[in-house]
This record gives sequence, structure tokens and C-alpha cells, in this order.
Amino acid sequence: MPKNLTTKILEAHLVEGELVPGKEIAIKIDHTLLQDATGTMAMLEFIAMGIPRVRVELAAQSIDHNLLQTDYKNADDHAFLTSAAMKFGVHLSKPGNGVSHQVHLERFDVPGKILLGADSHTPTAAGVTMIGIGAGGLDVALAMAGHPFYLPCPRVMGIRLTGRLPEWVSGKDVILELLRRHTVKGGVGRIIEYYGPGVATLSATDRATIGNMGAELGATSSIFPSDERTREFLVSQGRGESWLPLTADEGAAYDEYDEVDLSTLEPLIACPSSPDNVVPVREVEGVKVDQVLVGSSVNSSFRDLMTVCRVLEGQRIAQNVSFHINPGSRQVLENVADQGGVVTLLMAGAIIHQSGCLGCIGMGQAPGTNQVSLRTFPRNFPGRSGTKDDKVYLCSPETAAAAGIFGVITDPRKLGSIKPYPAVQNPSRYLLDDSGIIFPLEDSAAVEIRTGPNIVPFPDFEPLPETLEAEVSIKVGDNITTDHIMPAGNKVLPLRSNIPAIAEHVFEQIDAEFPGRARGAGNGVVIGGENYGQGSSREHAAIAPRYLGIRAKIAKGFARIHKANLVNFGILPLTFRDPADYDRFAQGDRVSFPDLRRLVESGAREIPLLVAGREVVTLLDVSERQRRELLAGGTLNFVKEQQNRRREG
Repeated sequence: MPKNLTTKILEAHLVEGELVPGKEIAIKIDHTLLQDATGTMAMLEFIAMGIPRVRVELAAQSIDHNLLQTDYKNADDHAFLTSAAMKFGVHLSKPGNGVSHQVHLERFDVPGKILLGADSHTPTAAGVTMIGIGAGGLDVALAMAGHPFYLPCPRVMGIRLTGRLPEWVSGKDVILELLRRHTVKGGVGRIIEYYGPGVATLSATDRATIGNMGAELGATSSIFPSDERTREFLVSQGRGESWLPLTADEGAAYDEYDEVDLSTLEPLIACPSSPDNVVPVREVEGVKVDQVLVGSSVNSSFRDLMTVCRVLEGQRIAQNVSFHINPGSRQVLENVADQGGVVTLLMAGAIIHQSGCLGCIGMGQAPGTNQVSLRTFPRNFPGRSGTKDDKVYLCSPETAAAAGIFGVITDPRKLGSIKPYPAVQNPSRYLLDDSGIIFPLEDSAAVEIRTGPNIVPFPDFEPLPETLEAEVSIKVGDNITTDHIMPAGNKVLPLRSNIPAIAEHVFEQIDAEFPGRARGAGNGVVIGGENYGQGSSREHAAIAPRYLGIRAKIAKGFARIHKANLVNFGILPLTFRDPADYDRFAQGDRVSFPDLRRLVESGAREIPLLVAGREVVTLLDVSERQRRELLAGGTLNFVKEQQNRRREG
């Protein structure tokens, strides 16, 4: 039977289970990728396992999030990560070398392999036909230790591409169109596979953009065929030997289908405050713009930045606009500079920053009160920019450049009246410079791991109790993001390696009294709506609530990564059997789970509880392995128990 490309790659990596959608599978991981905002905790978790060296083909650690050194914390974390990477055989991308996804795409991604990253935008690897999957830091630490990665087998959504993008329309508009059609929940439980004649018209960096923002659809990953465009990119990176052709079989079937005629697309924009609030740019033309940011996690490649340079050539940024450039990597910046782009940007009035995530994660670059910010970033969740009640729009580099020139949101096709479309291509040979990467040592015995006062050991968590008496600590609505649960920004991010400190910021945007209330309750429950935990892979959105005493979260539905993170740290991810039962709960209610441990241990799917004297039935949809992890009080406890049994046996 003809097979799609996703099935071929998953079959080649399958360790346990069958490729039946929804059933748990275990897959072998080839590469792992950490960034510093998640990597400090993941590295502490890896150290706790007592493994002397990583057990994957290639492990990488980037320092790209916590770049502001306003005190000792980030600098100490950088020293810790550098020494730990050298100790355990991990490639380290130094501060300023670039965003983890972009650097891995350039220097390490290989067609047909699987990358597990502690960042939800790991599917950027689609640019070179690598299945990149975002996960919590603990899952990545386990993969670094040689364990397979467990996940529900995804459905495969086939999207057939035809035609060619018109002028002033780019890869960003492709993924915005899919978000317009399918929403932030449309890709949940799916890998999105692109095929068809239109694929060949998209460069590797176009594909990386589309793969990156597939995470905003909730997709497990995205994938493109490995074709001549893939080979072209790898050759340009001096890695042509890594290329091999990979494609779906002729006549391969998919679980779901969609089709996009690229030639019919127009410039699109995601309005505040969700990536799926998408409309044509022409419908919001004339909105005054205060800030424009190009680059960071997505649309930070050479093609994207050089397109902006060519548009701005001979032009000046409007006086009312602050125009910022965040290169995706040092390599991108060096190659833009080689083509004269840096001078063009400076002459136009743009501000060039170091290569890193920066404003995408709220690390600086926050807009002012009531200011409109246009960003080529992947997310515009409320407050993520660092400014409460922000007005952030997501757009292509072309649309961003048009706003920079005209000072208002403008359909970039109007730029055609002042200059021809630049049609920038990626270089056939990039200037290559790996001086920003520290490669693994042959012998790391003499390396000492450096820890500062902000590096706090991972907390101990208790096993699941026989019965659970708890209080509803908070009740929230639909589409709660990990930014709502565990904020980012320059105040909170430096605390990622200090759970007691970061826990004081849980639900800060929604209810600043939550930490004290949860701590005072002893055991707590969170009530949520649909798609609870969407967005970033940050496991701190599970660890910190657990530290405060949260033992269960009951929602109408969970985002994939957050649900896995809840299990990893011993929080029950329960869903309502009857969604109408959501209305029975209020903050402060006492909740009782009788005979809880026996029910979880016995494999029961239905978990009854009592609230206000009435029974409500919830559902525990987890694998047998996850049940054992919940009983142990979390995955790390479970792994340690297994290791102890093996030693004793």
C-alpha cells in the first residue's frame, strides 16, 4: 500500500506500539534541542538521572532567550549551561549566535530524522524534511538519556499545494491562510504533510516558516518532501552530503485533506490577540503603527531580512515608527552584511539587534501603552509582548516593511508603485562561520559544572495519594495559553532554574493572588475550558503549579504538550465527560476524589469526584505508562524507581 512521508519516517523510528491514530507510540529520537529558557531545568533533570554522557546522535543547546543580563541570574545560567554542555557531550550555541531553530536548520538538521526540542517551534525543522516535535524539557532530557519519546500517534493531514505565490506574498501568508481556515485547534493531534506541485516553488526557509507556525495550529509537527530545493539549501550550507530524496509514495493516502492554490493567496495579517484572528491586510489598512519587529523565532532567515533590506533601499522609516531587526542567526546577519544590507537598514532608520528571540518571548522590545506593534513573530497572545492589553499583529516581512515606510498598516502590493518586487533568493553558498558553536569534547572528565545561587535543585514531589481532598484554586475559560499560566518576559524568565521563585508568578496575568491561595489550600484543582495550555512548550506551566500544590487540572480539552507536561509532573489531566459540568464549579469549591489511587492504578477511564455534594464524572485519557508515572508522582520519580529496580535486580 502506498505510504505518505510521515508514515515512512515514523515507521523507521518506531520502538513501541502501532501507527494507529490516538494510540500511544514510542519513537527513537535522533537529535535533541534545548534553549536556555527551558534548558536550565531540562539539564538539571538530565543531571538527576546520573547519565555520564548524552545517548543520541546529536544534542544541541542554544542560549537565545535569556539574553538580557540585568543582574547575575542569566549570566550564571549561561555559565551553567555551557559547562553542562561541555560535560555531557552537547553542542552549545553561544549567546548571540542565533535562535535555536534557525541555527539547527542551518548547521544540523538532516532529512528523514526526528528532532525533539524543548520548544514548541521545533517543527521549523520541516525546512529540511526533518520531523521536529516540541516537548517539555523533561521529555527532551529523557531522550538525551537514550529513552524513546512517547506520544499519541498523530493523524496525518495532507495539504496539497498548487500554483506559485504572487509577488508581495510569501511563506508567512501560507501559514496565516491555514490558521484562518483551521484555527489554533485545527492541527491538534496531527502532523501536517505538504505535497503537490506547489511545494517545489517554496524554498527551504519558506518551508521552515510554515513548519514553525504549524505549532500555532496545535500540530504535532509539519513535514515537506526532501527534493531539489532541500538539496539546494544543504549544499549552500556546505552540508550537501546530508541530503537524500524523500517523498510520499504515488497515490499515498492521508487521514484528512486540504488544498491551497498558492497563486490565489494575498497578503494576510493576524489581528490581536490570537494567531488565527486572520484577515486580508487590505481590510485593516490605515491603522497607525508605532512599532515594527522583523525576525526572531520566525521570518528571520536571509531571504526574509534581505527582502526587507531591498524594500527599504532608498527609503526612510516613517517618523512615527520604531523599526527593529532581530536576525535569526549570526550567519544570517553576516550574509546580509555581505550583500550590503546592514548599511541599507541603518540608512533607512532601522535598529539592528543581536541574534536571538528577544521580543518574541517578551525579553525587551515591549510596545508602549495603546501602541500598535506589527511583528513577523509566530504568536500574539495577550500580554506576551510584555505590555498588558497589547495590540500585536502578525504579518509577513513584506507587510512589515510596507508599514515601516508608510507608517500605517498597508497592503504591501502598494509598494509596487514605488519599486519592483525584490524576489530575493537564498545564497547558493552562504558565508559559514561556526565560531559561535562549542563542539563536544572527546574527554570531558575534567569539566566542572558551574552553578550560581539561582540554580536550585529540582523539587521532590509526593506520589499520588489514596484519596484527594482539594480546593478549586482558579477557574479559567477557553484557549488559556502557557503565557497565561506561566508568564515569560525579562522579570520571570531568569527564574526558570528556581522553581520556588518562579512559582510566585503563576497565573500572574489573570489573578495575582493565585500563588498564595493555592499554597494555602494544601491541595488544589484548576478548572479550564477548551484547548487549555496551548502555545509554548514551557514545562514550568506544570512544574510551578505542582510546586504550589495543584494535583489535578480539569478541562474541556488540553493542548498536547501541556497535557504531557502535566503527567510528567504528577498532575492529573482530567476532562469533563459532560462539558456542561464545567458550570458546576466555582473558585473556592471543595472537591473530593474518593479512592483515587486505586482507580488510576486499575486503569479506570472514569474518575468520579464530589463537588458541592454532587457527583461529577471526569475522564482520564492517558496511557498505561502515564498512569504509572502519575502514581509515582511524576515521570522523574518513575524513572528513578525503574533505575533502582534494575540496580537491585
